[in-house]
Amino acid sequence: MPSLLGFSRNRCTCVEQLDGQTMRSWCRLQDTLTDAFVEIIVRLPDLEITGARGEVLRSHQEECLKPAGSLEKMVGVRIGPGMLEIIKGLMGKTEVCSQLTFMVEECCHSVILSLTKDVLSAAPTDKEGAKDFFRDMVKGNARLYNRCAAFAPGSPLVEGIENLQSQEETC
Repeated sequence: MPSLLGFSRNRCTCVEQLDGQTMRSWCRLQDTLTDAFVEIIVRLPDLEITGARGEVLRSHQEECLKPAGSLEKMVGVRIGPGMLEIIKGLMGKTEVCSQLTFMVEECCHSVILSLTKDVLSAAPTDKEGAKDFFRDMVKGNARLYNRCAAFAPGSPLVEGIENLQSQEETC
């Protein structure tokens, strides 16, 4: 990595419902060294990825500027249990362009989270009841742990939950 005096990062992931059977999830990363975009198209209800594209506009790693079709390998993958290993297997486990792999994961997780919004909206309105509700939800689904700021280590919503990181890595 180049020697830096300052570093800043902005990463945003969004999900859109295009029609009754199609969702689009995209992730944009801009930091001091990288400017990249990834988009996946997902067919409902089976959550199959039917399209994937992306672009690395700026990178300190020359080989990342041309992802060489790694994103197209995601077409046909279903979002669900075991997808993280599938994504890493298809896109490669090397550190080169690891941000693209992470961005695809973020897109997939965002689709899952968007489909759970009805569950999230059922949370109790009182503060302690809501904390218990979300804590139980994360305990019941280890993949939610550390997928967003609300469920990150140190958050009061995951207070008292331990050892989920190792469970998450095996998902």
